[in-house]
Amino acid sequence: MTMTDTAHAFFEACETGQGWDTCATHCSADASFSCQSGALADTHTLAAYAEWMKGLLTPVPDGRYELKGFAADEDRGVVLAFAVFHGTQTGPGGPVPATGATVASDYVYAMEFAGGKITHMTKIWNDSHALAQLGWA
Repeated sequence: MTMTDTAHAFFEACETGQGWDTCATHCSADASFSCQSGALADTHTLAAYAEWMKGLLTPVPDGRYELKGFAADEDRGVVLAFAVFHGTQTGPGGPVPATGATVASDYVYAMEFAGGKITHMTKIWNDSHALAQLGWA
C-alpha cells in the first residue's frame, strides 16, 4: 500500500467508528496523537483517539464525514485529510441527555508516516464550536 492508500484506509476506519482493532493495522503500535482542544486534552495515543471516535457514534449514531480534500506530501511523509463531521445527537451517552441538535464541524487530520505506518496524528479542530452546536457546552 502507498502512504496515501494507508492514510485513506485509516481515515475511513476511524471516522466510521471501527475502533483501534481495525485502525491499528495502519499505524505503529505506539502511534501518538495530539489536538489543541479541551475535549481531547487527555488523549495522547492514536489508539485512544480511535476508541474516542468509536464512542462518539453512540450519542451521535448518524455521525458521518464529508471528505473535502486529501493530499500527500511524500517528501515530508505526511498525509492531510480535510473533512466536515455531520451528525445529530439522538443517542445516549453524551454529557447531557439527547438534544436533537446537529453538528457540522470542520477538521483536518495531519498523519505523519515512518516505515509505511502512521506514527503520529494531529487533529486540527475547534471543539468549542462543535460542542456548542450539539448543546454540550
